[in-house]
Amino acid sequence: MNTFTPAPDSYYERIDEHRYKPTTHAGGAWDPDEQHFSPLGGLVVHAIDRHLAARPDTGLVLARISYDILGRLALDECEIRVDTVRPGRTIELIEAVVLIADQPVVRARAWLLATIDTSAVAGGPDDRLAPPEGFGSWPMTSVWPGGYIASLDVRPLAPPRPGRTAAWISTRVGLVAGEPSSPLASYLALVDTANGIAVRQPPTAWMYPNVDLTVHLHRRPEGHWTGLDTTVTFGPTGQGLTSTVLHDLNGPVGHAQQILTVRPIPNQ
Repeated sequence: MNTFTPAPDSYYERIDEHRYKPTTHAGGAWDPDEQHFSPLGGLVVHAIDRHLAARPDTGLVLARISYDILGRLALDECEIRVDTVRPGRTIELIEAVVLIADQPVVRARAWLLATIDTSAVAGGPDDRLAPPEGFGSWPMTSVWPGGYIASLDVRPLAPPRPGRTAAWISTRVGLVAGEPSSPLASYLALVDTANGIAVRQPPTAWMYPNVDLTVHLHRRPEGHWTGLDTTVTFGPTGQGLTSTVLHDLNGPVGHAQQILTVRPIPNQ
């Protein structure tokens, strides 16, 4: 039974310790009756944050999270179970499993690493995106349906081109009703949007959903804007890749990769 309810201020409502109910804001782009993976990815990090908060602080921070999407993300109640796979004082591996109707639909693994002061040797590419205040909002709903897409403020730095777009993404919608979310969970709740901002082919003629999302971070993102500098590539045998340099207002924070299954929509 479909259990979503309209909620003006959140993507999810808590049912109990491990279960959440999506609102209409979580509706997907390929199918509005499915969950868009982007807010669900943020919800997984929210559940990991709660798992870590229930124990003494180790000072470890999330440096990589990899999600595998195992099945249809129905717009129904979901349960998230979090376990520590590899404990450690300086390196730790956490696993989270999302279940819908008692079936696993997402499996995520996150590496946590120790924090130390490496500011003396910090460095790398620092090509910053121009700040979002100088750009107008793009009606992404002109390309994609769904409650999630409608909830976004998308500000491209230039008109989107097939397979290539840099844009800032933000939302006024909270992650879980009545609960604060960490800056990381809120940031990652917008990253899966990358596959939709640089469409290489119209989604009315071609399907190219991602079956995974892997995010590597070299520092913690700050603020309420997620910057996506995205390139989409289609190969000749039905596979594609969405590659994104992730930014906050202070510059690059890491990278995201999504593998795509590319196929024509029947009867086109």
